[in-house]
Amino acid sequence: MSLRPRRSCLAVPGSSTKMLGKAQGLPADQIFCDLEDSVAPGAKEAARGNVVAALNEGDWTGKTRVVRVNDLTTKWTYRDVITVVEGAGQNLDCIMLPKVQTAAQVQWLDLLLSQIEQVMGFEVGRIGIEAQIENALGLSNVKDIAFASDRIETIIFGPADFMASMNMPSLVVGALNPDYPGDPFHYPLFKIVEAARARGVQAIDGPFLQIRDVDAFRSVAKKSAALGYDGKWVLHPGQIDAANEVYRPRQEDYDHAELILDAYAWHTSEAGGHRGAVMLGDEMIDEASAKMAQVIAGKGRAAGMQRTKKFEPPAQ
Repeated sequence: MSLRPRRSCLAVPGSSTKMLGKAQGLPADQIFCDLEDSVAPGAKEAARGNVVAALNEGDWTGKTRVVRVNDLTTKWTYRDVITVVEGAGQNLDCIMLPKVQTAAQVQWLDLLLSQIEQVMGFEVGRIGIEAQIENALGLSNVKDIAFASDRIETIIFGPADFMASMNMPSLVVGALNPDYPGDPFHYPLFKIVEAARARGVQAIDGPFLQIRDVDAFRSVAKKSAALGYDGKWVLHPGQIDAANEVYRPRQEDYDHAELILDAYAWHTSEAGGHRGAVMLGDEMIDEASAKMAQVIAGKGRAAGMQRTKKFEPPAQ
């Protein structure tokens, strides 16, 4: 599976035609048009039409196009999927399913998408699924959820509903609790990224609601980036640059990763003597080094980074 860039995933209310238009010109890797929490019950039907029109008529060049539908405990979900996919399926990359609790819910969406694709003459299986984990049951079943469908592209942590599900006594979403000596989000974040990596898909961190405190956003984002997360939700344009920065490698790390990959490929080739463990400057590299470098290089390439150092094979 080719992994799309998702360093910054911008939430845009489907009820706002103004914001849907503005989002197209912002430097977020992914835009998800929301039909769920940010849309009032009375505006959901109109929001579907807004989203279909924006996907079909807008310029989304270079962006991953996603629609978050309502969760399966509501009356809106099936109509969300049918309206959006029938109306704009050819201009849509993924459907995001919130509050996923079981693998069966993902399988329901997979089946419905396949039926719509067949009826509409779309390529079957092209539209991906993003599964959002937002409660205790979903976290308990996260590995089964990750493997529930070949369409799965990302597993997303939803901190606000998760905090409510766990009865966590805080109203600050995405930040640490000063009364807890550790990081109360470490376990769910780690469990989600573990499931995502086992499945070979991306892990995305949820939002930070203090939208004007960009320094705090960056600090929180660095924690999930250190765990291997590929990106984070952004709720305001002011958070986009910080997310794009945090979830891409530093230039020196990207250059070093590319050098490791080039050096390992050359030394293990016939020209390099088929050697499996060699020196790159003062550093020994081997197959494990190459695997680690591939992670950094992959993130850098996805972010459009350009290397500034070139590998030169040693003189024979």
